[in-house]
Amino acid sequence: MRGGRHVAAVTGADFDLAAGECLALVGESGCGKSVLASALLGLLPGNAETAGTATVAGTELLGADERTLARTVRGRLVGLVPQSPAAHLTPVRTVGAQLEETLRELTGATRKAARAEAVTAAARAAFPADHLDRYPHELSGGLAQRAATALALIGDAPLLLADEPTTGLDRDLVNRTADELRRHTDEGRALLMITHDLAAAERIADRIAVMYAGRIVELTEARTFFGEPGPRHPYARGLLNALPERAFTAVPGLPPELGDLPAGCAFAPRCDRADDACATRPAFTDGLACHHPAVPAAEEARRA
Repeated sequence: MRGGRHVAAVTGADFDLAAGECLALVGESGCGKSVLASALLGLLPGNAETAGTATVAGTELLGADERTLARTVRGRLVGLVPQSPAAHLTPVRTVGAQLEETLRELTGATRKAARAEAVTAAARAAFPADHLDRYPHELSGGLAQRAATALALIGDAPLLLADEPTTGLDRDLVNRTADELRRHTDEGRALLMITHDLAAAERIADRIAVMYAGRIVELTEARTFFGEPGPRHPYARGLLNALPERAFTAVPGLPPELGDLPAGCAFAPRCDRADDACATRPAFTDGLACHHPAVPAAEEARRA
């Protein structure tokens, strides 16, 4: 940054993702979720630096050059449903033309066959066939989202990054889109879904990763996260309690600035469990980074 200052947008992210598995990455805006996805595809701004490894189907992503990323990775090894689809669609070409071009490039479809296959590709994302001749500026936010999803699914990439894939959709379309992403996963591909929509995550995710202030603070099975015993990290538990169908209670306070993180636990200023131990950053061990994890309700009742 200016003046030689550095901001650690994502730190120590460590996870694996198997074929046929969906991992939902959740957390408040600005915690680093989209930065992580952009790093995997080499889409970070020029002043960004990355370290570590990220391997998909034997290809190292973080160290790959632009030629490899463009010709081997994007669309072929890793598909992307972008967070801002309108900005990723080519404004001077119709949705149908973009689908056809992608089909020819990634599947080898002929020009003659591409139009019919574009209709099929659009249907996978519930994009109406009678809108294929429209330009991006003629689409609503929800339609642009579905167009971007259709483009991302074409290559049947081994890994799909879906960054807020249900933004701008009503609940029926959220469910339909989530189910299509799950079907894509069940056919033997991996899905990393970045989302604020915990209902969509509960619907299709196998595991949940909770990110706070650029760090993954909990990684657990979806069935235990949404069921019993529930999340162990106080922040993760707060996210669930904020849902209208649960306690409908907001997490108090505001997330810290990534350029001004405390030396210890970044969540401590907002946590009712914090004490002197939280002045030291908790290590990420057994899927959790917390000095004072929440205990299951049944155990709390026994203690009482």
